[in-house]
Amino acid sequence: MAANKKLLVLPGDGIGTEVMAETRRVIDWMDKRRHVSFSIDEGLIGGAAIDGAGTSLPERTLELAHAADAVLMGAVGGPKWEKLPFAQQPERGLLGIRKNLGLFANLRPAVVFDALVSASTLKEDVVKGLDIMILRELTGDIYFGEPRGIETLPDGRKRGVNTMTYTSDEVERIGRVAFDLARKRGKKVCSIDKANVLETTVMWRGVMESIKGEYPDVELSHMYADNAAMQLVRNPKQFDVIVTGNMFGDILSDCAAMLTGSLGMLPSASLGAPDASGRRPALYEPVHGSAPDIAGKGIANPLAMILSFAMMLRYSFDMGDDADMIEQAVQNLLNAGMRTGDIMEPGKAKVSTDTMGSALLKELDKLAA
Repeated sequence: MAANKKLLVLPGDGIGTEVMAETRRVIDWMDKRRHVSFSIDEGLIGGAAIDGAGTSLPERTLELAHAADAVLMGAVGGPKWEKLPFAQQPERGLLGIRKNLGLFANLRPAVVFDALVSASTLKEDVVKGLDIMILRELTGDIYFGEPRGIETLPDGRKRGVNTMTYTSDEVERIGRVAFDLARKRGKKVCSIDKANVLETTVMWRGVMESIKGEYPDVELSHMYADNAAMQLVRNPKQFDVIVTGNMFGDILSDCAAMLTGSLGMLPSASLGAPDASGRRPALYEPVHGSAPDIAGKGIANPLAMILSFAMMLRYSFDMGDDADMIEQAVQNLLNAGMRTGDIMEPGKAKVSTDTMGSALLKELDKLAA
């Protein structure tokens, strides 16, 4: 079969290489067992790119990313590179590829699998059945606004400056993604801001209201960011789709992630705007980091990486049935009691990275039979 999907794989650093290896096994399984074939290039990013090419985001990686239908990434960073100047650190590679590809919409699902309810630090009745989507704007806000930097004042004091800034079209495009997502889910959007103190988010709220009329079937509400943080740990199931800016989204998505019990179970997607042909740049990655403390030990949880691939099938290739099958296979393994160390519970079977990967392939065989 001729390859009909072109992927760029960026294993990155730390456990990124290990969880990506298990995901490659799932991709190979898809090649052999399903109606799809993948052409795969592999590139460097992060610390591995610094070591191999002298920069965290080589031009060759960008060339491959622009040529691919989608990018699948592991993780970046580690203590080996943390003493480098800020602008040269591995994480700049991740920010750089997001910006270069125009990936403005970060989708972070927070789903509690029934088998992992007890892994959450919250009470079972608070998190059981949780299924929310946090949509974070990725290319604007205080992370990219100008002016920025550190300056020395005439009296010798230091002054740090970062600028929170958005344009109305940036808010409008992320807002439309939120409403479109909600239409396929619970038909509720909660927009998070600090319109009581920040003019940027006064504008944000106004734009969200201005496009709401185009989605009469979707309910729009607003909430201040500090209250949203409280509500996520008080009553998270009140939310369906949460949409917010870059900084608030960074904080709230990590808060929501821990409702599920482990970062090792959570995938994410970063999407750009579709071009004239409908092709949309996209990057998929697990929420967890490079975890240098366990790298190379074969104990990392590969499920978030594999679930990120499932998101790729769903959002980049419109292969919802195949994505559902992978997600069901993960659910079946958890129900059977298989656990890596990050989600370990008494009485369950603690397994290695590759054992979990092998078990998933067997489960896929059963579901595809």
